[in-house]
Amino acid sequence: MSKIKESVILAIAILGLGAFLYSAIIGVKDRDRVIHVRGLAEREVAADYVIWPIVFKEVGNDLPAIYETVQGKTQALEKFLVDNGIAKEEISNASPDITDSQSELYTSEQRPFRYVVTMCVTVASKNVDKVRELMGKQGELLKQGIAFSEGDYRYRKTYSFNGLNAIKPEMIDEANKDARAAAEKFAKDSQSKLGKIKTATQGLFSIEDRDENTPFVKKVRVVTNVQYFLED
Repeated sequence: MSKIKESVILAIAILGLGAFLYSAIIGVKDRDRVIHVRGLAEREVAADYVIWPIVFKEVGNDLPAIYETVQGKTQALEKFLVDNGIAKEEISNASPDITDSQSELYTSEQRPFRYVVTMCVTVASKNVDKVRELMGKQGELLKQGIAFSEGDYRYRKTYSFNGLNAIKPEMIDEANKDARAAAEKFAKDSQSKLGKIKTATQGLFSIEDRDENTPFVKKVRVVTNVQYFLED
């Protein structure tokens, strides 16, 4: 009789274990039903910092005379900038770059002038609108004999945006909402319900020019990656 009881108890235990394992397998299968979506947030913002290298050149054969001319034009340029609203601390001068054609050993080209002196005065300012306004007034400096040298890749004006921390929380929230909206649409189309988040990662923020013609307008972009569980 005791053997019969033991057999019954063993059978019940096996059935219970089987039911538990079945339930666990189903649970695992359900938890493996996930959806991976991406959320995007983009904004256009105005650049809040500008670096404007102002370059001019002088040529001649008398180096001291050229240097004196460069100094005079540099002072005139600085006065023009200050008179038009640029603070002195936003202006910096590099040392003149002097090219001596007679010291170039690998060329036999005869040049009319021995020396070329390049001077760079740099404006670094948060007042982007004011600096852009002055960029359009270069003709006033031409009247003083100051002709800007354009096209040198070493002296390129650059615009940047430093206010990312102020908009970062809102943009992350927008990206997360965008991801959830995409996940909910998928769940609805598959006749499922959206469950909890399984994993979530925030992509890096990128800041780039909106286009090559308006570098003072920036596009800020962030992408989040989220995995949701799907439920019946």
